Amino acid sequence: MLQPKPLQSADSPIRSAARAPAPQPFFGAMGAILVDDRGEFSFEGAIRRREAAAVWQWLARDIAPESIASAAQSDDPAKALELSIASLLTAARAAAAAAKSAEAERRLRAQLDGNDNVRRLPAVLNALRCLPLYGKAQAFGRAINGMPDDDAPVAALQSMPRQDASVAALLMMAAVGEVFVPERLIIPATKIAGEAEEIALQRAGFGPLVDAMLAHAQNALPPLLDRGVFADADLICRAIERFHRLVRALTANVELAPRGAWSMTIAGLTKTIADRLEPRLRDVLPSINQALRLREGNDWLDSDSMLAALNGLYLLTVVRDTRDSLALNKAFEETWERSAQVLELHLNRNLDALRQDPANRVLAARMESGVKMAEIRFGTEYAGVLRSALEGIGRRASG
Repeated sequence: MLQPKPLQSADSPIRSAARAPAPQPFFGAMGAILVDDRGEFSFEGAIRRREAAAVWQWLARDIAPESIASAAQSDDPAKALELSIASLLTAARAAAAAAKSAEAERRLRAQLDGNDNVRRLPAVLNALRCLPLYGKAQAFGRAINGMPDDDAPVAALQSMPRQDASVAALLMMAAVGEVFVPERLIIPATKIAGEAEEIALQRAGFGPLVDAMLAHAQNALPPLLDRGVFADADLICRAIERFHRLVRALTANVELAPRGAWSMTIAGLTKTIADRLEPRLRDVLPSINQALRLREGNDWLDSDSMLAALNGLYLLTVVRDTRDSLALNKAFEETWERSAQVLELHLNRNLDALRQDPANRVLAARMESGVKMAEIRFGTEYAGVLRSALEGIGRRASG
């Protein structure tokens, strides 16, 4: 049985050999339940990355350095860690329980990098206890995706443990992350509960399922904080779609109490995503203008603005498809309507200019980007007409 390790001198051979934990907390084995640090909604089944990192550093540096260093050197570090969970938990809990004096408490706070991480230590250790189960929960989530639209998801969901709420929270968190269409989980849950009311789901032990869906919805929001040309537009669009699927699954299939915790959480998340998306929608029109406008004198291509305009239009179409969950109707409708007008205006101007100067490479390149924008905003048929016009101009130029 492992025992808590006393702090050693900085030049201790054991301490220096195991000072740095593995690059990923718990060798990546806890990834299914980790969430980003931003967000107000707290859920027992979701462990924030900073909490996991702090506890992992504490374990690797102060509690069981030899054990974790040995696991890191094995062929399968995560599996080796799994085999030593019991001893790790015993040592960690003993160390936490021993911090009774003011000095010991101060020392523990320093080791765990703050009071918040000390408060969350039991939750992280409980998550460590369930480490062998996450792979099975993820496999369950993937299996749900492939089940036919019959009673199979109901039977599968009934097999998930719900008696221990803390364990259920972690397993639901791991499973939901693998489910592409969240309705495949929440509709069977309402059937098992016998009703779609919030209180019925709670009584049937499916509160952790709804909380896990809300935690995943909140965890879809951090990518929206990235701004600028190099922000990952594809990641942002996928995050919006994921948020919509999760929230829509709940609002369309659960009779939420008007002032209940779930309703208030959804309202808060919806406001957050709307606040983050509205400035992006406001940027779409200026980006189109900057990307496609003709410049007097020495004309040139603004590649950054072209990329921003393309990404903005992709975002606009995603918002169109998901706006039921976004509370962005006014901002979306204004931008959607104006984007069509602005895009048509610039495309016609550039096309007329290219007809007058068919050998102009800047105009041709700008129109190529404009056609891509038109395809996003208006569809393939409209873009096809523009491509035909460009091909005709190109033949005249080469002839």
